[in-house]
This record gives sequence, structure tokens and C-alpha cells, in this order.
Amino acid sequence: MSRRAFVSAVVLVLGLLTGCAAHPSPSPTPSPRFTSKADAYKAAEDTYRAYINATNHLDLSDPATLENVYRWATGGARDADKKTLTRYHAEGVVVSGQIRLSLVEPRSIDGDLSVVMLNVCNDVSSVEIRASDGTNLVKDTRSPVQSLAVELREDDHSPTGFLVSEVLGRKDGPPC
Repeated sequence: MSRRAFVSAVVLVLGLLTGCAAHPSPSPTPSPRFTSKADAYKAAEDTYRAYINATNHLDLSDPATLENVYRWATGGARDADKKTLTRYHAEGVVVSGQIRLSLVEPRSIDGDLSVVMLNVCNDVSSVEIRASDGTNLVKDTRSPVQSLAVELREDDHSPTGFLVSEVLGRKDGPPC
């Protein structure tokens, strides 16, 4: 082996042993999904509308429709939906009618735009819930319009960027 080839081989081996490598290219800095409060509110509203649309297309005898509702929820909202809808499915409960949104408006937003609260009014006057024997499960005291505060959290797996994380009754904010 020539002296030149030997030196080249030694340099190559030393480079491998000492971790000499090309510098990695810099990783791009991820851009925030939402660049303004208006964008975040719009995405949150779109998410809630998709969640209600999935709920309106719910067929408790078809588990695939349950998954469509779960797809739009996370955390406490998802847990509550799974508990209730799984029980209803097992008991043969039938839900009919449509939830109509009469109000969806911004309530609050975190500074980093990752958590949005909406004031919502759900008109549930046409929604019926019946046991398998036909008994009405809706309480006589249920208001025909529900006044709610809905929390949505940013989620990278959601097509809108948010998922419904909590749904609470509210007494403040705009009237329904």
C-alpha cells in the first residue's frame, strides 16, 4: 500500500472513530398553526360544528357513527361521550332529531392560541332519546336550548387543529 493510500485510510478510520461527520442541516422552526386569534376562533368554531354534525348523524346501533363523534373530542368530553354512548348502544337507546346551533361566539383564548373557549347555544328541542321499549328518557325539566361554554384544545391530529375537550353549562355570557 502506498504511503498516500495508507494516510488516507488512517484519516478515514480516525474520522469514523471520532465522530467526524458532515454538519446536519438545521431543522426548520415549526410555524404556529394559528397566527391570529381570529384564525384560532374560526378553527375552534369549525371543530365544534363538525362535532355537532357527527352527533346529529349518530346511529347508536352502528358503532362506526360513535367513532365519528369520538374523533372530534378529547379529554373529559371524550370520556363522557364514550361512557354515555357506549351505555346507550348496549341498552338499545334510540336518539332522533337534530341539534341546531343558534349561537357560537368567542368566549376566551389562551395567549399561545392553544385553548379556546366558545359560548354556545344548542337548540335541542327536536332531539328525542328513547329507551329500547320506547320510553322517553328526556327529563321534563330539560331546557329546549342549552347555554354552554365549550373548551377546545389544539391537537395536531385534528383536521381543524382543535378537539372539543370540555362542555359545561353556563349562566353568564350572551343569552340563548
